[in-house]
Amino acid sequence: MMRTASVIACIAVVLLSGCGTAAPPPPPPAAAPQTDRAAFRDLYKELVETNTTFSAGDCTLAAQRMAARLKKAGYPDGDLNVFVPPDHPKDGGLVATLHGTDPASKAILLLAHIDVVEAKQEDWGRDPFKLVEDNGYFTARGASDDKSMAAVWVDSLIRYRAEGFRPKRDLKVALTCGEEGGGQVNGAEWLVKNHRDWIDAAFALNEGAEGVLDEQNKKVNLEIQAGEKVYQDFTFRTTDHGGHSSRPEAFNAIHALGGALARLGAFSFPVQLNEVTRTYFERQGALTPGPMGQAMKALAANPNDAAAAATLSADPLHNATMRTTCVATELKGGHATNALPQLAEANVNCRILPGVQGAEVRQTLINVVNDPKVSVEPVGPFSAAAPVPPLSETVLGPIRQVSEKMWPGVPLVPTQSTGATDGSYLNEGGIPTYGLSGQFIRPGDDHIHGLNERIPVQALYESRDFLYEVTKLYANS
Repeated sequence: MMRTASVIACIAVVLLSGCGTAAPPPPPPAAAPQTDRAAFRDLYKELVETNTTFSAGDCTLAAQRMAARLKKAGYPDGDLNVFVPPDHPKDGGLVATLHGTDPASKAILLLAHIDVVEAKQEDWGRDPFKLVEDNGYFTARGASDDKSMAAVWVDSLIRYRAEGFRPKRDLKVALTCGEEGGGQVNGAEWLVKNHRDWIDAAFALNEGAEGVLDEQNKKVNLEIQAGEKVYQDFTFRTTDHGGHSSRPEAFNAIHALGGALARLGAFSFPVQLNEVTRTYFERQGALTPGPMGQAMKALAANPNDAAAAATLSADPLHNATMRTTCVATELKGGHATNALPQLAEANVNCRILPGVQGAEVRQTLINVVNDPKVSVEPVGPFSAAAPVPPLSETVLGPIRQVSEKMWPGVPLVPTQSTGATDGSYLNEGGIPTYGLSGQFIRPGDDHIHGLNERIPVQALYESRDFLYEVTKLYANS
């Protein structure tokens, strides 16, 4: 997962309602209310300590263990769907449902991935799949990304069931594999393509946004992420007949490719703000001192302000927030030290703004390369240019209500991801998806994907309480 960074003006939108089949009310709870943190910690520990890496892990086992906990809490088998993509027995996931009382109201989907990136014991100096609580942190692979959220969703369903909560809308939890790109089947993509009816919802909550702490651990803002840039690779390639290096010719494949990449390096896509990124710069500008904050406010007021854009371009995050980016990431060419190259090619990775077509970006790259001998071809098909999901009062209202109760005065700031999560598949499939965690962390302090991945104990428990309350309000909206 990649993460990025107030109350914002509402965009007029009405979330569509759909039809469904009425479900009978749940039977009396099978267990006492799970409100204590010890019970949640036990669930979280079991999930974190279930290895779900590509090399040695088993997402299906993790899904089965979470399903077993929900069954023990009283959920019938018919509401617990452990799914396994064909020919990938360890890449399974779980879709669990708490049925609502109004069949005309579309569900709320709670999404989290349960796979994790690789972690070697010799690098960590201990078993990375044993949860450790020390010095105010939970530490283990997956402690933050994304088993913290997965555990909260399962825990919330257990608590709702135990207290006899009967929501208006269905609440659906989807725990999926393959988000980290290690080689597993991506469960979110698989569900959208094969069983979208299982996860159909008015909107979904997912990872992708945090709360920001400053160096003194003061809460600066709470983020909600709406919209993700689209991942797309292109191959720059040029070929030649080759020959002996002692007799160089006017054209050289490596030289031609180098020139094309130099022109790409000197090029910047134009600034393109949408309602989310404009509001992000406006609200974050009010919280950021000095020239950078002034530039944010200026760009929000006038996206054509070249001086403001130049100031913000010096920061990689701000630069990526306001424009499509394309950068060379891999390079190969030639076949011998004493021969003229017959082939030279580079991979160029683009992160495309929501709503921008991949074919449009390709044409821009062709124009930038400006050399008919260097081809520019997409790697795989273009993804759909999903629009930015709307930040309506339906979405923002419950967040403000709970946030103001828990963290009075902390502004809500919208963000757009410069990377990608599984929310991209849902947005593309027509399910608006928002990143919302309520986890307050100092930037970089969680060590995601690195050694000693961790999450502050307080951040996890606060996130648990926050998401439990917000989801409850959504379920009855």
